[in-house]
Amino acid sequence: MLLQTLALLEGTDLRALGHNSADYVHRLAEALKLAFADREAYYGDPEFTRVPMDELLAPAYAEMRRALVDPRRASLELRPGDPIGMRPLGSLPPGMRPWGAGTVHVDAADREGNLIAITASGGWLQSSPVIDTLGFPLGSRMQTFYLDERHPNALVPGKRPRTTLTPSLAARDGVPFIAFGTMGGDQQDQWTLQFFVNLVDFGMEIQEAIEAPKFSSRHFPSTFAPHDAYPGFLKVEERIEPRVRDELVARGHQVEVGPAY
Repeated sequence: MLLQTLALLEGTDLRALGHNSADYVHRLAEALKLAFADREAYYGDPEFTRVPMDELLAPAYAEMRRALVDPRRASLELRPGDPIGMRPLGSLPPGMRPWGAGTVHVDAADREGNLIAITASGGWLQSSPVIDTLGFPLGSRMQTFYLDERHPNALVPGKRPRTTLTPSLAARDGVPFIAFGTMGGDQQDQWTLQFFVNLVDFGMEIQEAIEAPKFSSRHFPSTFAPHDAYPGFLKVEERIEPRVRDELVARGHQVEVGPAY
């Protein structure tokens, strides 16, 4: 998800848009929507379903998908692409539709420059679906499976569930540069993207990049059952300027303002 979103942003002068301007928030949010739509259509255990990773990350595919972003209008539909046929728009499997606290991230480095990123999480039992006839819930990570056999993340014996965990390592000129990540479910790829762009494109110091105001979309089906989706929904911190929030509303985003941090 993170790599695919970065590919969609390749060649965009994010600095010129202005950090957390309406143009900047809009561009990142729309790129994330396209990547999450592809997650819904293709991501699953590669031992059970074909995940066209090379095609999803191909520059030519990203270029086609990038052109779908309207700079003045928010998209309100779930729009997966077709990386196999190399078309900017594809479709979800026939008949499939978008369905309506426990993680911590740790990074460490040693004096030799070894880096490690760990996102430890097990989900949580109280929100896992209960099997009515048996009286117990699915394992906490199994709540991320779909019970639609056509879905790439469908529940199958022996199959690993798709997760949101995004512990990340980056190198600069082939040299280990940084270990990073966050907790937050479907916000992980979104917040990690913003942190990384703050660091690389805007030249922020690490603490500044962490503390900068963030935003997140719920436009796509949630990882967790019942996989609810909220088309056009964009949550922004109250530290993002009111005029920016107003402009995002004018472009069609369903903006909700959340508290700082």
